[in-house]
Amino acid sequence: MLPSVYAPKDFKRLRAAGDVVARCFDFIAPNIRAGISTNDIDKMVAEWLRANGARSSTLGYQGFPKNVCTSVNDVIVHGIPSDQEILKDGDIVNLDMTVEYKGFHGDASRMFMIGNVSAAARKLVTVTHDALMAAIAVCAPGVPLSEIGKTIESVVLPHGFSVSRDFVGHGIGKVLHDEPQIYHFYDKRWDKVKMVPGLVFTIEPMINAGGDKCKIDPDGWTARTADGCLSAQWEHTIGITEDGAVIFTEKQFD
Repeated sequence: MLPSVYAPKDFKRLRAAGDVVARCFDFIAPNIRAGISTNDIDKMVAEWLRANGARSSTLGYQGFPKNVCTSVNDVIVHGIPSDQEILKDGDIVNLDMTVEYKGFHGDASRMFMIGNVSAAARKLVTVTHDALMAAIAVCAPGVPLSEIGKTIESVVLPHGFSVSRDFVGHGIGKVLHDEPQIYHFYDKRWDKVKMVPGLVFTIEPMINAGGDKCKIDPDGWTARTADGCLSAQWEHTIGITEDGAVIFTEKQFD
């Protein structure tokens, strides 16, 4: 049996955790603009989560020092918030937020475009979101996990973009990272692993405008495109139902 398979009663708790993530994003979104530091964003997230009875799952995880990942322009993933990094007109930034709420984790990321973003950057952000939603749409019981990566590639490769192959989605629920790994590119090894009702995982394609290679900064976390090209990412936590999939990290409650 696959790990990260949960009962219907747990889906209610996963919905609640995902709702916290979505509401936190909605709270900070109006403030993501030119002139703000990425550490200011981290502080906003920390304060909102504390006020709403939740905590960051990433703070202290394997030594990560902040509450949210802030990945700007050529950073693929795991950017560390800093007072010295100030968002400027034309930037694109990914905010990756994982929250623990009442014993369950919700994990999502969103892209933000700052001011006058180039047409090429806007296209990258849009296509990456399209790839995520297309991948979610194929998820259902009996579908091989390999269909996720196959679908993402079918959306992004025709545009000349590449899929980062160094990072994956993952099972999630009562623990932050669990099996199965979710590849965002096709790998036949996952043809025989089928989705089942109750399976919970993230899909989080990282799409590069150039090549798929990355390099890691001296901080040991920040992963950048090796060629300096832009990168974009969108992410949701989803659960497999009897007839499809549900997105947990959308706003669930008014």
